[in-house]
Amino acid sequence: MSSPASADFRTRLQDWLPKVVLAPSFAVTILFVYGFILFTIALSFTGSKMLPRWDFVGFENYTKLWALQHWLIAIKNIAIFATLYIVICTVIGLMLAIFLDQKIRGEGMLRPIYLYPMALSFIVTGTAWKWFLDPGIGLENVMHQWGWTSFSFTWIKDNNMAIYTIVIAAVWQTSGFVMAMFLAGLRGIDNEMLKAAQIDGASNWQLYRRIVIPLLRPAFLSAFVILFHLAIKSYDLVVALTGGGPGRSTEMPATFMYSYTFTRNQVGIGASSAVIMLMTVAAIMVPYLYAELKEKK
Repeated sequence: MSSPASADFRTRLQDWLPKVVLAPSFAVTILFVYGFILFTIALSFTGSKMLPRWDFVGFENYTKLWALQHWLIAIKNIAIFATLYIVICTVIGLMLAIFLDQKIRGEGMLRPIYLYPMALSFIVTGTAWKWFLDPGIGLENVMHQWGWTSFSFTWIKDNNMAIYTIVIAAVWQTSGFVMAMFLAGLRGIDNEMLKAAQIDGASNWQLYRRIVIPLLRPAFLSAFVILFHLAIKSYDLVVALTGGGPGRSTEMPATFMYSYTFTRNQVGIGASSAVIMLMTVAAIMVPYLYAELKEKK
């Protein structure tokens, strides 16, 4: 029979063991995530060039940043990309979710097909779509070989249209994930409520517009936050698909930050652009997390 002292020791050991096991990972996260965030913020207020320097220059880097035409182009591009990306992904994801929610045959096969692109990295997606959209080897070349010689699709080489190729690739990869979020929301709606509305004479359009879609508000909000975050950090997709070109027609804040930090040796300006990106994401994430925590309480 164990003594009260040994039982108390085992209880304390069970309480502390998970904390001890997780402590190294927690410390590494604090150092290499939040520590480097603070380091980047500090660098944005210095005159750092190729290497970090600790000569404080105030908001000079931010002033220079907003005076750069390249940065303004990147802001314009991310506005176009993020708007189209979020809207199209949301619409397609919702439509696919409603389609699968009809208990159709083959749902178990269709769902993984829609979700499969999300399993790929953005590098793989960008490379695959680069080949597909390249006029010399991709879709246009295939159409010409099939006899449709007048077919032309050169968006990837067009300064005015290249940004939309980024949208196409990103939507293809992420729509299935958004569909899964909406489908989970649809499956969580009380069927009795829907049946009662149908008995009262509500059409399918009224059913979705007045009951289903309002009940999916948490899913809409979650999808918006995730898609916005992915849009801001869309570095690898842009680099793999267009490299920021032709010219600077697909330059994004993420590619701008990398270019000025590691290629142009303007660490201070690169850090200030990273801080602007961080503040943009935080402006969306913090209110969302606050609302979620408040709702749970």
